[in-house]
Amino acid sequence: MNATLSPTQSPKTSKRKSLTRRGRSVSHLPPVQSLEAHDAALYAIRNVLKGRTCYDAFPVSFRLIVLDTKLNVKKALQCLLLNGVVSAPLWNSEKSKFAGMLTVLDIIHLIQYYYHNLNYEAAAADVETFRLELLRDIEKSLGVATPPMLREHPSSTLYDAAKLLIQTHARRLPLLDYDTETGQELIVSVLTQYRLLKFISINCTREIQQLHLSLRKLRIGTYVSQTPPETPEGPNPYWPIATATLNTPVFDVVHMFSERAISAVPIINDDGVVVDLYETVDVITLVRLGAYQALDLTISEALNQRSPDFPGVVICTAGDSLGTLLQLIKKRRVHRLVVVEGEKGRLLGVITLSDVLRYVIGGGGIGGAVASNEETSASAEKVSSLEETSS
Repeated sequence: MNATLSPTQSPKTSKRKSLTRRGRSVSHLPPVQSLEAHDAALYAIRNVLKGRTCYDAFPVSFRLIVLDTKLNVKKALQCLLLNGVVSAPLWNSEKSKFAGMLTVLDIIHLIQYYYHNLNYEAAAADVETFRLELLRDIEKSLGVATPPMLREHPSSTLYDAAKLLIQTHARRLPLLDYDTETGQELIVSVLTQYRLLKFISINCTREIQQLHLSLRKLRIGTYVSQTPPETPEGPNPYWPIATATLNTPVFDVVHMFSERAISAVPIINDDGVVVDLYETVDVITLVRLGAYQALDLTISEALNQRSPDFPGVVICTAGDSLGTLLQLIKKRRVHRLVVVEGEKGRLLGVITLSDVLRYVIGGGGIGGAVASNEETSASAEKVSSLEETSS
C-alpha cells in the first residue's frame, strides 16, 4: 500500500523523472476474516476515543501559528510557507477573539476573484495590501458558502471532536479555552483529521489488526462509476472523480478545487494511468511566485515549479485493508490515497482522510458497518466523498 509515484516534470524538459514504483508491502494482518471481529474492533476504537480528550492527541512538542486578521495575504502566505503549514487560526486583535481559519481554499477563492476581476498588475498590487479580514467578502462576491466558525474545547472527547469534523465536512478543528481571570478566548491548538487518525493508529494497534476487510468491500472512498451519466461533452469514464491531464490549464483545476471543495485532482494519461497528483498546496507556490493571473499555464508546466521534496503520490488497491491503511498513516504523513488497478496503475478511485474517519467513527451497529454501506452503494460514488474542507 505504501507504493508511491515519483513527482513528474514537464515532458518538454530533460529534467522529467521517469515514473517509478516501490513494491507494495506485504500485509502481516492475521488471516481471520470474521465480520464480528471487524465490527468489534471498530467499537473498541470508538470507546477509546470516548475515553480520551483532545489534549491526549497533542504531540509532545508542537508550535501554533496564529495570524492577525489585519495581516495582508502575501505576508500570511510567507508565514505559512516558512513554517511548513497550510492553514492557521485567525485572531481579531480589535475584539480579542477567534476569527476562524485561513486555509488553502481561501487562497483558491482569492485566485478566482483576481482571475475574473483584475488584470495582472492590479492583482499583484492588491495582494500587497489585501487583508485577511476581507477574505469573507471575496467568498460572498464569488457566491461560495462561508465556512462555519467551528471550535471545540480541548477537554472534549476525541470522539465528540471527530463527530463534529464529520458532520461539518471540516478537515481541522480549532481548540479554544478561556482565560480564567479575563474570560478572553485562548487558541490552544488545532486538531486535524490526520492527527486524529494517527492517534488511533498509535493507540489502537490490536484493534487495527482486526480491520482486515478490503477498502472496496467497506466502500471507503469514491470509485469510478460503472454507469457514468451522459453529459454534453459525452460520458466521463472517470465520473464522479475530478481528473486532469498534464496539458490541462491550471485554472481549470483551480475551478475544480473551488466548485467541488476538494484538495487534489489525479493527473492521468490517455489510458487513464495515474502519472501525478495536483494539490491545492501546489497553488500556494504559484501565488508565492506572483502568478495570480498566469494560470493558463499547463499542469505540466506548473509541476516544474513544485518543490523537489514532494513525497510523491501514495497509491493503493481496492483489495488493501483498512488496517493496512491505518498502519501506513502511523508511519508517514498521508492525506489521501489514489486507488489504482492493473499493473500500469489505471485510476479506480480516491480515498481521503475524511472517508476513513467517516467510516471509523460512523454509527453502524454490530454487523452493520458493512451492510449499511452496501445498502447505500450510491453514496460511495458521490462527489462529496472527495471532500476534505488540510492538511
